[in-house]
Amino acid sequence: PAGRGLRSHAYIHSVQLSHHVFLNLHTLKFYCLPDNYEILDSSLEDITYVLKPTFTAQQISNLDKQAKLSRAYDGTTYLPGIVGLNNIKANDYANAVLQALSNVPPLRNYFLEEENYRSIQRPPGDIMFLLVQRFGELMRKLWNPRNFKAHVSPHEMLQAVVLCSKKSFQITKQGDGVDFLSWFLNALHSALGGTKRKKKTIVTDVFQGSMRIFTKKPAEEKAALLHKAEYQELMVESTFMYLTLDLPTAPLYKDEKEQLIIPQVPLFSILAKFNGATEKEYKT
Repeated sequence: PAGRGLRSHAYIHSVQLSHHVFLNLHTLKFYCLPDNYEILDSSLEDITYVLKPTFTAQQISNLDKQAKLSRAYDGTTYLPGIVGLNNIKANDYANAVLQALSNVPPLRNYFLEEENYRSIQRPPGDIMFLLVQRFGELMRKLWNPRNFKAHVSPHEMLQAVVLCSKKSFQITKQGDGVDFLSWFLNALHSALGGTKRKKKTIVTDVFQGSMRIFTKKPAEEKAALLHKAEYQELMVESTFMYLTLDLPTAPLYKDEKEQLIIPQVPLFSILAKFNGATEKEYKT
C-alpha cells in the first residue's frame, strides 16, 4: 500500500534497509520513517525544484536575451533548453521532435507557465489531457537552469504518448518522426480544447498556416478544351500544420573516402515549390 502507514512499502523499506528519508511526489514534502515526522530543511529545496521547476514571467521573457551556461550537480556545464533526452530504447525519433518543439519560443513560453492550461476543463475520463501535463513538465525540466545532470529523462512524457496514441507510437519500437509530429500537434491541440475550425489554441496560433492551391487539367488540344469547365484553373484554400520539402536524393556511389556526400542545396531552392509560380504535375 502507498503512504507512510505501518504496512506501507515505504515504512517496511525504512525498517529493513535503514533508508529513512522519503519524499511525497505529490506534496513535495520530506518525511523521516519509521518515526513519521516531516523534515523541514532548506538544503532539500534543490531536489524539489528539479522535480517541479517553476518560472516567473520575468524569467521566461529573459530566456532568449541571455545565453548563460548553467553548471549541473555533476560538474558539467550546459545551456538550458539545449540538453539531451535519454534514449530509453528506440524513442530517438520522438526525442528529436520533442527537442525541436521545446525550442519554439511561443510554444515553450506557454508551457513553461502551468497556469496557462491548468484550468482547462476536459470531459470525465478523458486521458488526452495527460499529454498537456506531461509536455509542460518536460518543457520545464528541459529549461531548468538548476538540473542535476545535463540531460533529462522523457520517460513520463513517452508513457503518456504510448497511452494516448493507443500504442501507435512506442518507446521500444522505432517510429516515423513526421508521423509523430503530425499526431502530437493535433492531439495536443485537441487536448487543449481546440477544434478543427472554430476554437484555436496555442498550437494553431504557432503552427497553422493557410495555402492556396491552384490546379488545372493538362489539355493536349488546348484551343478546343481550355474553354471547358473541367479544364479551368481551380483554387482551393487549405490549412496546414507543417509543410514537407522535396530533399535531393542521396548519390548512388560513394566518394574516394567510401562515404556518401550529402548534397548541399540552398533552402530557398527547396522552398521554391511554395512560391506561387512553380508548377508540378501529379498523376490522378
